[in-house]
Amino acid sequence: MNILIANLGSTSFKYRLFRMEAGGAEVVAKGGYERVEDHAQVISDALDNLQNDGIINSPDEIDAVGFKTVLGKNLSGCVTADQQTIDALEGFAEVAPAHNPPYANGIRQFTKALPKAQLVALFETAFYQWIPEASINYAIPKAWREIGIRRYGFHGASHKFIAERSAELLGREDVAEAARRLYLDGPADFASAPLRIVSCHLGGSSSVTGIRNGVAIGTSMGFSPQSGLPQNNRVGDLDSGALPYAMRKLGISLEEAERQLTKEGGLQGLSGVSNDIRDISEAAEAGNSDARLTLDTLIHSIRHWIGAYMLELGGIDALVFTAGIGENNRDLREAVCRGLDGFGIRIDPEKNQACRAREADISADASTAKIFVIPANEELILAREVYRKLS
Repeated sequence: MNILIANLGSTSFKYRLFRMEAGGAEVVAKGGYERVEDHAQVISDALDNLQNDGIINSPDEIDAVGFKTVLGKNLSGCVTADQQTIDALEGFAEVAPAHNPPYANGIRQFTKALPKAQLVALFETAFYQWIPEASINYAIPKAWREIGIRRYGFHGASHKFIAERSAELLGREDVAEAARRLYLDGPADFASAPLRIVSCHLGGSSSVTGIRNGVAIGTSMGFSPQSGLPQNNRVGDLDSGALPYAMRKLGISLEEAERQLTKEGGLQGLSGVSNDIRDISEAAEAGNSDARLTLDTLIHSIRHWIGAYMLELGGIDALVFTAGIGENNRDLREAVCRGLDGFGIRIDPEKNQACRAREADISADASTAKIFVIPANEELILAREVYRKLS
C-alpha cells in the first residue's frame, strides 16, 4: 500500500511517500516546498515529480493520503478525512489558526487531485482520549466548558511514537504492542508492573506528557497549542488576568494582544535575541542576562512538568528527550536532569555529550530510571495508523 503523508502549513507543504506492508514501512520518496502561495499547484508538482522520478507510474497508485491534523471541534481520533473533518477543523480555526485552515484546504485539494485515494486524518489530540476527566477540565463556568474549552493536548503522534519505542527499548513488548494498537483496541490491562514514561517533546513547539502502559495520563499543553512550556514565539502558560491588564495598560486591542502573545512571546519575547535556542545559547555564553534567563525559564518549566507526571505515575522508568531541541541540545538535557539522583534519574555526562540527533541511552549505570534520546518520527506513526485503519 502506498501512503502519502501530507504536512501542510500556511505557506509550506512537505510530504513523504511510504510503501506499507504488514511487515513494516519504507520511505520511498520525500520532498517539500516553502513560501507556498497555491497549495493546489505544489501538490500537482509533487505528484508530477513522483511520476518523473519513476517512484509511481500514475497518481492512481497512491492508495491513501494521511494528514496530521491538529484540533477538531467535537472530533478526534483516526478518521476518514471528509467534509465532517473539514467542518471540525474550521470549527476550531481560531484556536489553531496556523494549522487548521491549511489542513482543511489540503483535504479539499487532495480530494480533487487524487479522487481514487482514501484520505485519513489523525488528530494530534487522539493520543489524549483516555486522560482522566480531572486532568482535562479547567475550573471555568459550565457555559465555557459547553463550548469546548478544556485541555486537549498536542504532539500526540510524537508522544505515541515515544510510548511505543521506549517500551521496546525497555524490553516490554507487551506494552509496545498495546501502544501500537491503542487507537484500534483502546487501553490494555496488564497484570505486570506498570511502565511509566515521561516524554519531553522539545522543539519549535514543546510539550511534556506522562505515559502509563502506552497511554497518556496528562500533558502540558491545554486548550490550544499556545499553552504549556514557553515555545519559539508562543508564551506558554499565562495567568488569565494578565491579558486584560496588558490590554488596558498598553492600550492594545484583543487582536493585537493575541498577535503579540503568539508571535512575539516565548523564547523570542523573553530573550529579545531570537526564537532559536542555538542563538539564545550563544548569547547566554557571551554574557547576555536575558538569554540566560530564557534558558533557565525553559529548563524550569520542563522540570516542573516532569515532576508533575512523576508524581501522577508514582515513579518513573524512563525519561525521554525527543524533537529538535531534545535530540540536539546536550547542555539542556544535562540541566534538566541535574540534581534528580534522589528520583533515580542520573545522566551520564560522557554519553550525553556523545549523543546528538540519534537514538541513545544516556543514563548513568547507577540510574534506576533510563534516560533516552529518541528521534521524533511522527510521519511513521501517521503512516502506520492510516495503514491499520484501512487494513
